[in-house]
Amino acid sequence: LAIKHMKHKTQKKRAPTHARRKSAPTARSAPRSTGGGKEACGILSGTRRGFAFVTVDALGEDVFIPAERTGGALHGDTVRIVYRAKHPTGIEGRVTEIVLRAPTELVGTLIGERVRGTRSNRVRYFFVPDSSHHPEYIPFEGRPDAKEGDRVFVRLERGRETRAVFLRSFGPASSFGASREALLAEFAIRVPFEEAALCEAKEKARLPVSEEGRTVVRDAFTIDGADAKDLDDAVSLVRDGRGYLLSVHIADVSEYVTPRTPLDRAAMSRGTSVYLADSVVPMLPPALSNGACSLHPGDGKYTLSAHMRLSEDGELLSYRVERTLLYSAVRGVYSEVNDLFDKGTTSEYYEKYSKVYNSLVLMRELYEKLLARAEARGYFDIEAPEPCFVLGERGEVKAILPRTRGVAERLIEQFMLTANEAVARLLCEKECPGVFRVHGEPPADKLLLFRRYLGVLGLDASPLSAVPLSSRHFARILEEARSKGLEGAVRIPLLRAMAKAVYSDACEGHFGLSLSHYAHFTSPIRRLSDLATHRIIKAVLLDGEDGKKYAPYARRAAAAATEAELRAVSAERAMTALYTALWAEDHIGEEATGVISGVTSFGVFVTLENTAEGLISKEELPLGAFTDEERGILVTGKETLRLADRVRVSILDASISARRIRFSFLGALAEDTPT
Repeated sequence: LAIKHMKHKTQKKRAPTHARRKSAPTARSAPRSTGGGKEACGILSGTRRGFAFVTVDALGEDVFIPAERTGGALHGDTVRIVYRAKHPTGIEGRVTEIVLRAPTELVGTLIGERVRGTRSNRVRYFFVPDSSHHPEYIPFEGRPDAKEGDRVFVRLERGRETRAVFLRSFGPASSFGASREALLAEFAIRVPFEEAALCEAKEKARLPVSEEGRTVVRDAFTIDGADAKDLDDAVSLVRDGRGYLLSVHIADVSEYVTPRTPLDRAAMSRGTSVYLADSVVPMLPPALSNGACSLHPGDGKYTLSAHMRLSEDGELLSYRVERTLLYSAVRGVYSEVNDLFDKGTTSEYYEKYSKVYNSLVLMRELYEKLLARAEARGYFDIEAPEPCFVLGERGEVKAILPRTRGVAERLIEQFMLTANEAVARLLCEKECPGVFRVHGEPPADKLLLFRRYLGVLGLDASPLSAVPLSSRHFARILEEARSKGLEGAVRIPLLRAMAKAVYSDACEGHFGLSLSHYAHFTSPIRRLSDLATHRIIKAVLLDGEDGKKYAPYARRAAAAATEAELRAVSAERAMTALYTALWAEDHIGEEATGVISGVTSFGVFVTLENTAEGLISKEELPLGAFTDEERGILVTGKETLRLADRVRVSILDASISARRIRFSFLGALAEDTPT
């Protein structure tokens, strides 16, 4: 290990900069001299082999921490270190203090080892974490109540030696059910609600609604997916002179979820609904999320409505928010509305939508103007297609289909963006606390790598030197790439260059949307951020309470919402990978067509036409082939392939426990090759 490390450092390669936990303190102390070296603070990133790295921003690189000098710190801990520069071999240090301990509940596999030389044939048990940031073999404290090969959940206990304390078993690692349950535990996804929250939700759902203090709305309607149950937004639109009056009516969840109650604590601890491949884990109990708060036609529903006046070309002129009581006119479905947009009055769904048909025509007109304005300011849609899993009666994956988005989906998206911008502006104009959606400029290191990559493709990276930088400059890059047939090769690296969006109590703008004001207001059934914003708007702007007393709540809600989103996104991606591996198990040996979606030092990732992603490892590439991660290319000897190039693969194997698929490489496809 020492020889390997020295070789690594003499090659003068920069150690990788590891992802930082959003929930941990982000401040890292600037280095200061001590008698035995320089002192700094940072977050430790562990490895399977025991050694670790600590990022010190002022250095611009990571400090290597040998295994024997970690001081008992584990991955994710905020630590204080002392380090010395050992040029030319790099920087090495030791942990002197653990400032903040990271959570230590992990998922992994139980293995046993027979102890030689004992008559009783005694077994020692070890925990093998799924995480690659923890030691590979961690001894158990006592005998775990599980079988060898089970997926287990443990708590790491620190001391002279880190040990695993058994918490629960999920069953055999090879079983799908065990892997699914382990995944929920791994990402701390809470499925059952506490009894107090369930009882409160049922009691409040039974309360009758009242029109007192509210404006009744009857001309609005919802448009959602066919299988959606938590309908939290409805829309209405009328002509306003030469312009438009757009109203977005949002479920008034804060009428039911009041401060310092079991429901309020449930919302704060969960932070968001989690949309898994086979189910939804709601932020609020079904009695509210699918019942009293959901805007189904029939009974009146409490709503908070954002009314926006727009000019003839879609410019936002004025806005206000009021309490309303909604009687939804139609339960709209995306696919049906898209058919209506395509076929007009000849659509088979025309009769269902006849009383709102003229509104839909007007909405499409406004949508096209809003989209044109958004694109003019630099907005671009580069989201990867999402998978839709078709499940059988026994839970098997019968098919994976790319989820399509038509005009109806994009129309609702633009209306919600407009409402979110209007509410953020209103909060700032009234100097009211709020939970804002913040998206910063791309980090400098990611931007530099992206510019280098553009140079490899022969694209002009000069727009990215602009000060200030805006999304318009990235739109120019995409436009040039599209004209040269390189859009596919640019989209994925561009996404990876972007910063992560977070929630904040400060309005600092949204880079990706090219908006100076943005907040989440339109989904309070499933997002804490929106629920918190509703509560503050009603208390401060509508009821006249002092906004200062809600500032601490806005900060807490923003932090909790950010942490919850990170957890939910990770869980959703992992569940998608799990179901994709389940699908692949039934298709071993089959051939398929896909595009190169990632190039690494250890192989090439390929995404199939149905969105399933797998790895072609270096061993499965043709003899003599090599990858260049920085340039994003695969050289097979005969040809050079880059991101988004089409290839033919065979499904080699799939692992449910690892949530992974492996492909073998069959060759490149010409653009005109039929699939």
